[in-house]
Amino acid sequence: MNMRPMHTELSRESLLRILEVSHKLAESFDLVQLLTEIVEAGKDVLLAERGSLWLYHPQSRELELKVPSDGPPIRILAGQGLVGECLERRQVINVPEAYSDPRFNQAIDLITGFRTRSVLSIPLLGRQGEPVGVMQLLNKQGGVFEQNDELLAISLAAQCAVALQRTQLTEELFLKERLDEEVSLAREIQMGTLPSLMPLVPGYDLHGEFRPADQTGGDMFDLVVLGDQLFILLGDATGHGIGAALSATQMQAMLRVAFRCGAGLAEAYRHVNNQLAEDLPEDRFLTAFVGFLDPARHEVKFFSGGQGPLLHFHAAGKQCEWLKPTHFPVGILPLDDPGAASTIHMEQGDVLVLLSDGIYEFANDQGAQFGEEGVRQLLLHHHHLPMAELCRQLLQAVFRFAGDAKQADDITVVLVRRLGAA
Repeated sequence: MNMRPMHTELSRESLLRILEVSHKLAESFDLVQLLTEIVEAGKDVLLAERGSLWLYHPQSRELELKVPSDGPPIRILAGQGLVGECLERRQVINVPEAYSDPRFNQAIDLITGFRTRSVLSIPLLGRQGEPVGVMQLLNKQGGVFEQNDELLAISLAAQCAVALQRTQLTEELFLKERLDEEVSLAREIQMGTLPSLMPLVPGYDLHGEFRPADQTGGDMFDLVVLGDQLFILLGDATGHGIGAALSATQMQAMLRVAFRCGAGLAEAYRHVNNQLAEDLPEDRFLTAFVGFLDPARHEVKFFSGGQGPLLHFHAAGKQCEWLKPTHFPVGILPLDDPGAASTIHMEQGDVLVLLSDGIYEFANDQGAQFGEEGVRQLLLHHHHLPMAELCRQLLQAVFRFAGDAKQADDITVVLVRRLGAA
């Protein structure tokens, strides 16, 4: 028996297979179909002969067998058997010899006539680590499940759990009687994908904020420490509302999965761009800044797919350097090779300012836009402030400039300042 977390990285082939599975799962919003596809994906990726899926009911603390669905209803308590223990411990359980493990229920083999040799039990955990269910895979073709299979299973399970939660939430939306309740829940889901707390990066002050024009929006951002670097993302999908919000959150999820599976910046950017180019309608795309801050080297390596202008404020000379996008918008055309990432070197006091169009193009009643000059003036006067306060000052300035004009586009602000100089 093996019950341990994995630390090795996935191979390139495994990463591609996981990304392919995640997109297939994203296409289904029917719960029964999705559960079947999850099991089939597990069998395909891990080369298993059979698979099953159990859904967790937190009210009764029971697991219910949903796939296969052709037999009598089966429910077990959390903690009971291999499935229950897998859920309760939230760990993969790898049993190479099923009949030698007392937790294995041999009665199911007697009923079905199937002979189980090896069992891999994988917990499905939600975004906050809450239990969603358990997937079991039986009989690895040509041998037993190995350590790399466990790592692959963990990565696959993360995608399955997200897809399952999304489908369950979608079904809940359809049960709502009023459209405003549906939109409100969609906003809650979208806002839940954004960082609730800013990560702590030694020597840096960070802040991000999102203000949709509607109850949901097509903008998004991410600030998260991955390894010893800070992942920085700002994205803007065409349009706003629920459709744009789905595109934005899809890109965010794809990138996080790719990086957590060990993909490099260029590789992840290319794969995500190409998959979105295949998935999105012809009139849909995203602009996005995708980069990593290395706080030890004080360097930001990035790709900018149509996202601009980018602002690097140089504290020493109090100068604004405006940077153009490095590539066309994400999802428009396939990309063979994005080339080398661009680099920004952060000196003491420097500020990296990433803003969506909602800031630059916010217009007053006379049609004048806040523009680059409005941003430049604010940075000159307030660049020394904490980034949360700088963001507040920026938003106040924009809305003061706009007067009675309504917000027409989503607003997203990401600020990264290297500490050490005023």
